[in-house]
Amino acid sequence: MSTRLRERFQQGKAAGRPLFIAYVTAGYPAPEETVPILLEMEAGGADVIELGVPFSDPLADGATIQHANHVAVSQHVTLRDCFGFVREARARGLTVPVLFMGYYNPILALGEGRTAVEAAAAGVDGFIVVDLPPDEAGSFLVECRARDLSFVPLLAPTTSDARIPLLVDAADAFIYIVSVTGTTGAASVAVDELPALLARVRARTDLPLAVGFGISRREHVVAVGKVAEAAIVGSAIISAIDAAGPESPARRVREYVEHVTGR
Repeated sequence: MSTRLRERFQQGKAAGRPLFIAYVTAGYPAPEETVPILLEMEAGGADVIELGVPFSDPLADGATIQHANHVAVSQHVTLRDCFGFVREARARGLTVPVLFMGYYNPILALGEGRTAVEAAAAGVDGFIVVDLPPDEAGSFLVECRARDLSFVPLLAPTTSDARIPLLVDAADAFIYIVSVTGTTGAASVAVDELPALLARVRARTDLPLAVGFGISRREHVVAVGKVAEAAIVGSAIISAIDAAGPESPARRVREYVEHVTGR
């Protein structure tokens, strides 16, 4: 388990506040913008960063993040480039935990063991792999755990009660709760339905719960923070980058993060 992740959730609990987890696609809008964006995310109030590993077929994502992936892929941004982004950001002072979020194919292409080794060396804290369910992730889980990297499973409203224990057993830092059925950015978070979904999970684990999908405004973050340990925002950050125009994308991201976190 990532020490940085564990300590960050402990700090949030001690402070009596939820964490804010911010997502950005590596290499979007351009490779040279990624490290400045990561640094400004932290400066704006992000507690944890999800760095999206570009992939040609991001089927779990909506149009906004799909577009970001396609732009990054067209600029030949690879998984190995993502290691470099994190390594450089750490050298420039980034301290928050960083999770790679994406799909299994780039990991398989590089090799599970090599991926875990290079991730740990670069300062990555773990993985969210949307198309690698825990019951098919045995060998990758072994590689991650051998290097103190966290594996974060996703749990959706359609997940059966019988399957929840399997997901819980694979987790060590937190569980990613998908708030709505569908792709990222497709619909707003169903806040009224969250307590029942979270209660089903809390009955089987004491791990922190982080809610993502459909969260874009400050009121969403506040509402989610009342029932979960963390709120995750992705598509809205990509939209903030798109709205930057001639401005610095990194500065625009910082302004957005500052606004939704209230920090």
